[in-house]
Amino acid sequence: MTSAIRLTPLDNAVKHHDHDFHQIVIGLDGHAEFEIEGLGGCIAPLTGCIVPANHVHYYEGIGANRQLIFDLPDDAPSLSGPQRELARLFDAPRFFALDEPLRVYLNFLVQELSLPRHAQGDLLSATFLGCLHSRLHVAPQPSHRLDLDALDRFIQDNLARRLSVADLASQACLSEAHFSECFREQTGLTPYQYLLRQRLAAARYWLTSSSLPLNEVAARTGFASQSALSHAFRRAFDHSPSQLRRNPRLSLSQNAPLLDNQ
Repeated sequence: MTSAIRLTPLDNAVKHHDHDFHQIVIGLDGHAEFEIEGLGGCIAPLTGCIVPANHVHYYEGIGANRQLIFDLPDDAPSLSGPQRELARLFDAPRFFALDEPLRVYLNFLVQELSLPRHAQGDLLSATFLGCLHSRLHVAPQPSHRLDLDALDRFIQDNLARRLSVADLASQACLSEAHFSECFREQTGLTPYQYLLRQRLAAARYWLTSSSLPLNEVAARTGFASQSALSHAFRRAFDHSPSQLRRNPRLSLSQNAPLLDNQ
């Protein structure tokens, strides 16, 4: 898949979602607020944030605003092959500010996008990502064996909280980026995928073994709302929580691991 670069304002209302591609958001005009897996910050002109794939993020435009957004699939040319090292930018969410050379390149990029036939998105993206990578000093770190049993206990003890990857990393006494890399090496999943599995399994338990209202099930399993639970549940199992509650036998076919490829 190829990269996409777009200029767009963000709605003046809090919204949230996740997607299976990485994203970089840079402020051009006005302000916006983001929260990415518990990490919050404000985007002003010439500052931005990194949103790794499959990370739930809340966002809101503040008044009149305009953002430059990179949509970057993991297999895009700008993140694969000889550019694969640039994928380390997305080991963890973070906020950043552009220095003067990057501001000059950003101005060129915005002007290029306004042309009827602008340069290919992957070429523009690769140049920007390479410059950002060198400034953020994203370097590989030695592997670390994680205590998954201890992490499981922590998750179960705090399932009603909106746990973030940073919360899990702190339990292992590692930086979020290093923790995410070690976790993927050890489990084949991102920490977010693993945490979402646990939350959905708990939600399925409450749905089939209790008569709790859906909003209470969502609260007990760390989802921001009943709609957030329903969206994640339907995406994982191809049916809604309400459908499972009406037909508990649906759970008999749900023993396979969840979300392996998300």
